Amino acid sequence: MNNSLPAYLELIGLFILLPVSFLWSYPIYIKMVLVIIGLLYIIIRLKRAGAIHFDKTVLNQNAPFWKRLGIQLLLLIIITTVYVYIEAPDKLFSVPLKKPGLWLVILAVYTFLSVWPQEVIYRTYFFKRFEVIFKNKWVLILVNGLLFSLAHIFFKNVLVLVLTFIGGILFAYTYFTTRSTLLVSIEHAIYGNWLFTVGMGEMLAFPGAE
Repeated sequence: MNNSLPAYLELIGLFILLPVSFLWSYPIYIKMVLVIIGLLYIIIRLKRAGAIHFDKTVLNQNAPFWKRLGIQLLLLIIITTVYVYIEAPDKLFSVPLKKPGLWLVILAVYTFLSVWPQEVIYRTYFFKRFEVIFKNKWVLILVNGLLFSLAHIFFKNVLVLVLTFIGGILFAYTYFTTRSTLLVSIEHAIYGNWLFTVGMGEMLAFPGAE
């Protein structure tokens, strides 16, 4: 997936300068246009390379992934439930219990309008375009996690940055080992939707989560 624009410059422009620029105060519609342009650029390049596809056969061919997902999800459930119970007990499962309709809308919007674009950009495209730059897989995974966290810097929320860094590491590892946009999207959606379910939506500054 080579083109005339050096990979390093593209990496800096799309994955560092663009997200950092969102910290500046300029019209939201300009920020939205920049994101849409960037997403369209990535999708077009991936389409031309035939790199966007959801192969359902991977669902039955990745036993280690499902085992790891189950263990990590169990740990996430235990840790976040205890955390919310201690920090904000009134928020524990408050949305699904008090506003089930809103909860379902949040899950759907997050899964299809947030998770999938993020995984196309930060896993599918990132690995197709920039993996050759990194000689060590763990450096590649670490950098991907850092840049994924940086993409959420506009929230100006330390908890969001920590969780997205950890999530970014896990998602990068999943994509590296499975090469499946579908599997990493499922993992991302499950973790994210659980956080909103357990009552961390407001903590994570997700609009309309509470």
